[in-house]
Amino acid sequence: FQDYAVGRSRKSVAALMDIRPDEASVITGDTVKTVYAGDVAVGSAILVRPGQRVPLDGQLESADAVLDTSALTGESIPARVTRQGEIYAGTVNLGQAIEIRVTKAYEDSTVSKILDLVENAAAKKSAPERFITRFARWYTPAVVTLAVLLALVPPFFYGWSTFSDWLHRALTFL
Repeated sequence: FQDYAVGRSRKSVAALMDIRPDEASVITGDTVKTVYAGDVAVGSAILVRPGQRVPLDGQLESADAVLDTSALTGESIPARVTRQGEIYAGTVNLGQAIEIRVTKAYEDSTVSKILDLVENAAAKKSAPERFITRFARWYTPAVVTLAVLLALVPPFFYGWSTFSDWLHRALTFL
């Protein structure tokens, strides 16, 4: 069960990686150039078209925007952001094209911080958590094995008509 849970959490982390775009459309004068999001300097202006994910945290420079923040907050209702409002990386632009002034570097963005916290959570276990994990590695299989033996061995000696009694005892033991 633990391996299953760890596998599911790794899939969740992989899905979280998908909400962080790798490219940004930087506005320089009258042109828009697509570059790696990590190369965008703080203070640069970026363009986010309708349906695109916001690649970097920033401040809204254009008119009001409607954003899908469900990937970060879990809230299904679109959020309205007014001019000069804060916009976070990983949200999806639902309205017209918007211009954002970058306020944080790629590695300091909201999505990057969430990813870092999730990836390093296992490495930052406390001493009691590490002990419990090591203890459970041996204790759990031993207890399950004893319960199976408790349910199956006594009926051999006392007859299979007592199987339900011994099964009940084994379940109580668990």
